[in-house]
Amino acid sequence: MTQPVIALYPGTFDPITLGHEDIVRRAARMFDVVVIAVARAHHKKTMFTLEQRLEMTRHALADCPNVKVQTFDGLVIEFAKQLNARTMVRGIRSMTDFDYEFQLAGMNRRLAPAIDTVFLNTLDVYQCISSTLVREVSALGGDVAQFVSPSVLEFMHANRNS
Repeated sequence: MTQPVIALYPGTFDPITLGHEDIVRRAARMFDVVVIAVARAHHKKTMFTLEQRLEMTRHALADCPNVKVQTFDGLVIEFAKQLNARTMVRGIRSMTDFDYEFQLAGMNRRLAPAIDTVFLNTLDVYQCISSTLVREVSALGGDVAQFVSPSVLEFMHANRNS
């Protein structure tokens, strides 16, 4: 019996955007299991707590049976090893993303040669979307409905002042 091929998609997901969802859904067609690894992100100031980010992510992808959402702390490559993941999935919006992600992939490859990185280009309609911009537009009272799923939008509105 062969082991399922596990792919890991790490990030802070603060909040999860339609671009993230697109990458996850496409990866879910390619791999047996996709684990969305939500970083504790103690080095970043997040808008949402870890628990809120986990909840938003789980709701947004509840219709994907082979997608799991977990949290991690520390080096993502160590978490990948713990899960026996064979692949790291990364979304690319631009050449700037690629340059940074290429460096990370190289470092991860040196730390764990058995784990490959797969880059998925975002669809053109999602290239301008980032969690940072979604947070900023939302904080300034702008409408972010076209950037996040309805469940995430509802969550953002409900937790705006918490």
